[in-house]
Amino acid sequence: MFSRNMLERIKGVKEVLMETRNLGKKIKTLDTERANLMVEIEKLKKMAESKISALENEVSTMREEVKSLRDLLGYSKETRK
Repeated sequence: MFSRNMLERIKGVKEVLMETRNLGKKIKTLDTERANLMVEIEKLKKMAESKISALENEVSTMREEVKSLRDLLGYSKETRK
């Protein structure tokens, strides 16, 4: 029927097909992981933006408090320099 050489070639083709199939599964898994990571990155970006905004507000409030304290203590702009 089939020669030994032909059977070896068929076996080799079968192995390549199985490897290709496994690579396809791995690619699909990596695509899913990538999508999940992109969602996580967006969440982290939003958290960072929120934290930045809160810190900016806090710094602004502290600056206003410093100005008020200086005014209360009678410091003028000339005195501060």
